[in-house]
Amino acid sequence: MASNAKIVLRKKSNKEGLYPLAIRITKNRRSNYHYIGHYIELKDWDEKNIRVRKSHPNHKRLNSLLVTELSEANKALIDLQSDKKDLSANQIKQKLYKSSQSTSFFEVAEEFLKELEANNKIARLSADKARVNHVLSFSKNKQLTFQEIDEQFLRRFRSYLRNKRNVSERSVINNFVVVRTLYNRAIKLGIVDKKLYPFGSDKIRIKFPEAEKVGLEKEEVIALETVEELNENQVHSRNVWLFSFYFAGIRVADVLKIRWSDIYDGRLHYRMDKNSKLLSLKIPNKAYSILDQYLKSKHHDNDFVFPEMKKADFKNPKDVYNKIKTATKKFNKYLEQVAEKAEITKKVTMHIARHSFGNISEDKIPIKMLQKLYRHSSITTTINYQANFIHKETDEALDSVINF
Repeated sequence: MASNAKIVLRKKSNKEGLYPLAIRITKNRRSNYHYIGHYIELKDWDEKNIRVRKSHPNHKRLNSLLVTELSEANKALIDLQSDKKDLSANQIKQKLYKSSQSTSFFEVAEEFLKELEANNKIARLSADKARVNHVLSFSKNKQLTFQEIDEQFLRRFRSYLRNKRNVSERSVINNFVVVRTLYNRAIKLGIVDKKLYPFGSDKIRIKFPEAEKVGLEKEEVIALETVEELNENQVHSRNVWLFSFYFAGIRVADVLKIRWSDIYDGRLHYRMDKNSKLLSLKIPNKAYSILDQYLKSKHHDNDFVFPEMKKADFKNPKDVYNKIKTATKKFNKYLEQVAEKAEITKKVTMHIARHSFGNISEDKIPIKMLQKLYRHSSITTTINYQANFIHKETDEALDSVINF
């Protein structure tokens, strides 16, 4: 499909209530914008005739500039099309304006977030959008350039996140990862010179802090299984938690998407939401007792085992994401109540079902088998994960010295 350029007034105002003039580059129904650097009031824009109205004091100069910008863009588009290269709207924009240093951090971020949404990566979209907004809140500048994001900027941003936003060290690093991702993208697009890259061993280092992974002990899981006098919501939340635990800590998003048709030949067959891997696991006897409790609500083979996703619109990834998020919040609320009744002092959430499996398995299961059960792509990931729960050797070494 041919690409085209058009003058537009973007409908996102700045702090002064003025709106930016831009050249819109469109290819395959996807658009990207090159901001001209001038802002006007909404009343001064003639949408029909695509020009600045006479009510603006500099309407002649601005209209002349717009005609020039559009003419140059169209000439460059013809040259690019003659090369017969299939470029996206964003790549076309960068080719047209690669000598310009005015492309902002937030323009690149906006395109990045659009790609996440188009690829239905809703969980990451939600997290990374918040992190981009942290940069905006800190910089207070929607036209922030990559040249301005240097080591000093990042150190001040880190201080802002710690002191003003009161976020954890891991969250600080997650924010830096998004900035680094966008900076690398800007380098590839020719927006900023690689020599200005602020990350590296001798600059700003991105190193994740060690996270403490707390899992339940075997006795605590038994207490969770056997605690009585629970209400309906508490029983259901416990069932979902135990179902996850019985299958080596299946993530809650995967548990809720399990259908009755996924269960056959005594096995659970499902595709992971995180990386689309297919997995087949034998159904433990304990899991059958949970499944039996939900048979009465089964309407057909393709129905969901658990009720949370029965009304989800799977054509709308945001709806699916929101229903999983809401369900997880609800589960965690009732699991806290179940844990209190079971006299478990640790915080019980859906997430620690996975940690609990790792904690109880310790070094009893070969690492290659654990890799399969955890569905890790790399055995290094499994080794690093399981290292949080293997304490036998270090405990024995300590005892050998101090027990005299």
